[in-house]
Amino acid sequence: MPFKKLLPTTLLLVLVVGGLGWLAYPRLQAPDDGDAKPAGGDETRPVPVETALIEQRPIALRRGFTGSLEAHAEFTVSPKVDGRLVELEVDLGDAVRRDQVVARLDDAEYRQSVAQAEADLAVARANLAEARSQRVIAERELERLDQLSERGVSSASQRDVAKAAQLAREAHVQVTQAQVMRAESQLEAARIRLGYTQVRAAWRGGNDSRVVAERFLDEGETVSANAPLLRIVEFDPVTAVFFVTERDYARLQAQQAVALSTDAYPGETFSGRIARIAPVFRENTRQARVEVHVANPDLRLKPGMFARAQVILASVAEARVVPEQALTKRDGQTGVFVVGADGRRAHWRPVTVGISDAGRVQITGERLSGRVVTLGQQLLDDGSAITRSGAE
Repeated sequence: MPFKKLLPTTLLLVLVVGGLGWLAYPRLQAPDDGDAKPAGGDETRPVPVETALIEQRPIALRRGFTGSLEAHAEFTVSPKVDGRLVELEVDLGDAVRRDQVVARLDDAEYRQSVAQAEADLAVARANLAEARSQRVIAERELERLDQLSERGVSSASQRDVAKAAQLAREAHVQVTQAQVMRAESQLEAARIRLGYTQVRAAWRGGNDSRVVAERFLDEGETVSANAPLLRIVEFDPVTAVFFVTERDYARLQAQQAVALSTDAYPGETFSGRIARIAPVFRENTRQARVEVHVANPDLRLKPGMFARAQVILASVAEARVVPEQALTKRDGQTGVFVVGADGRRAHWRPVTVGISDAGRVQITGERLSGRVVTLGQQLLDDGSAITRSGAE
């Protein structure tokens, strides 16, 4: 039968395939040449890594803040009397000295008020002179009656009348003296109001020179008393204002150095110091205001400019510093892999992380010297064999 003829052939094929599988099985189970253990050792293939030197150098904790520039001080010039603005002595951007006349108002009415007060004073003084003359006459009449009374010629009633007249004249003198004082006061007030027609920039404190930052009215307009006329600001120093959160607030203190930069002068840094720190936080932002005084002798920095501030919050003079990418975690601990003295193994060292700055981080711990693994540490365990890249 055909089946009986095929049976020897099938058995022969099965035996051949089984023999080949038995020969190939050990090779399939053994690692390939790339993963073969070196003769005479029990190590796996070394892990290629990149390393960096553990540096001993200063490091600082820096924080960057954004804010704006404000005038160190400003003064709004306002006239104290009403009037028509006749002349503006200064304009936008002009320098102003302390107590300089910056504007003049129409003073015709005020001059007339002074003339009227002078006339009233003259009348009051004339009345005083007349009252004094009448007082002298009354005193003389009283003296005459006293002499006649001694000789028994005048009566007591006549003397009483003379005495009453003398007292009335004395009172009239006192009244006219008060009228003179009132007229003098009114004259002085009129002169002061006349002086107010010359509007002065009379600020207190700060520098003796400032700059006109804003003009509110033009010549010919009528201005009311205490209405803003000019805004004069002090540019040197200028104040940089920024806001900080609770995280950085406790690290700031007065007189702390600040490096300031602006978009107006790219690549240029201005030095300043913290002048004031707000004692309270704003409830809506949970931030506190910080003011920095920046020297501005050439007046290049202007209020309203956007500013960036760099502040050193903490620093260490001598610290072990490694690249930030060298940090890794094992069993919930932060540490680094330190290259052994022979350069062939990496050893796990737990560390405490300190200040971080520009991709570098301060670490503290035991047996930290030499080099640390910065790339490939995710494949390492304590004591793993390594090979450093040819680029190093």
